[in-house]
Parts: sequence; structure tokens; C-alpha cells
Amino acid sequence: MDNHNRNVFGLHGITGMLIATVLLLSILVGLTIWGINVQQKEMRNPYKLEKIEDAKMRENRSLEDFRKDAK
Repeated sequence: MDNHNRNVFGLHGITGMLIATVLLLSILVGLTIWGINVQQKEMRNPYKLEKIEDAKMRENRSLEDFRKDAK
């Protein structure tokens, strides 16, 4: 059996695995930093409810109604 063409450091071997690992880790770091930046930006701009009278309730159910449904 002639096995002279083994290329351990080719793209299908260790090098390919390292490239894939570095690529996935860099994507993870990039998305994490982006998410943290978005959270910090939105933290500085809180939601303000101007007219509380205009906010409509979906249902007006009492606690007793919820207890009946839970049984």
C-alpha cells in the first residue's frame, strides 16, 4: 500500500480544523460584542409611556378566574 500523499497539515487536516475553529470563535466574539453594544445603546433610551389612559388591557380577568382555569 503506497501512502505517500498524506497531507496532515492540508486544509482537510489540522490546518483546516484550526481555520474553522478560529473562524467560528471570531464570529462568536463579533456577535457577542455587537449584542452588548445594542443592549448598552437601548439601556440609555428607555421606553416612556406618555398616555397611560391609551394603553388597553387585553383581558380584564380577576384572580378567581385564573384560579378556576388552573384547576
